[in-house]
Amino acid sequence: MLAPLHFMVYYQYGFSIIFLMVLGALAAKTGGSKVGIAVARIAFWGTAAMGITALVGHFFGASTV
Repeated sequence: MLAPLHFMVYYQYGFSIIFLMVLGALAAKTGGSKVGIAVARIAFWGTAAMGITALVGHFFGASTV
């Protein structure tokens, strides 16, 4: 609600990745695996998934604004 509308897409990406990384760290800690590797994996694949989704939306003419 506090972010300017013309930057909203970037804020949504940033906060989505941050919260995914926090949840991934909690899941890794709970599951007993290495937290750093889990966070890096989530950050990479989350960014890749959002980028591919934006690219497909661009190809089909979907607008985020």
